[in-house]
Amino acid sequence: MRQAARTQRVAVVIPAKDEAERIAATVRAARAIPYVDLVLVVDDGSEDDTQHAARGAGAVVVRHSVNRGKASAMETGASVVAMRDVEGAPPRLLLFIDADLGETAVATAPLVPPVLEERADCTIAVLPPQPGAGGRGIVTGLARRAIVRATGWSPTQPLSGQRCLTREAFDTATPLSRGWGVETGMTIDLLVAGFTVQEVPCDLRHRPSTNDLAGQLHRGAQYRDVALAVSTRKVRGVRVPGSRRGDRPANQRPGRPYRAWSTPPESRTADPAD
Repeated sequence: MRQAARTQRVAVVIPAKDEAERIAATVRAARAIPYVDLVLVVDDGSEDDTQHAARGAGAVVVRHSVNRGKASAMETGASVVAMRDVEGAPPRLLLFIDADLGETAVATAPLVPPVLEERADCTIAVLPPQPGAGGRGIVTGLARRAIVRATGWSPTQPLSGQRCLTREAFDTATPLSRGWGVETGMTIDLLVAGFTVQEVPCDLRHRPSTNDLAGQLHRGAQYRDVALAVSTRKVRGVRVPGSRRGDRPANQRPGRPYRAWSTPPESRTADPAD
């Protein structure tokens, strides 16, 4: 492994809302991931004991006094990590994970090496089937089709929130899309900007949304936010031209890096809409 990889550190950022029952186990598992030297929990306006449980498990905790949503929590977390980065050292990689992973959070470790070794700029976890999940794939299908239309890539799990990425990639993807549209918007923006994305199978377990009224309302909110993220980018013309698209669909599978451009875009850090 190259010298830079041996000195590179990773910060785990965990947005959390009312996760007192699971957050301590998630934090302890995250601290065991190789290269991680900082676990940061952003308590996004919880009304339970989330912040104290996270702090007791060894996390650095910052708190929103009111709920601002996942995108805001991710941006807050990344900003705090930047303030804690060591001057003269490489910026920490950012590993975003969900608060309800519990002890399985350590299984996000495979997301780190491809980014650490510069084989990908962003990795996305592909989870096994989750017992009790009640969704019918409607929101997932919407997100996947939008990413295919904009970039040519057909991800397995476009809504997966377990992601490791470089500071440069994260900064390029900001401002993040609101609510549940954050993952779809981020994927499109990164690929259009010329970054490489890779799905990685991870043996994770989280609390699935069921098929009761609460689950249906949750999926309705997901659909709304993903549709907003997609329509905003469509209006702005955020896409990779078909004539310049890269890897063929047959090459798109978990474990293989994907670059949307056949040749590098004019400026990887420019606004994708320009």
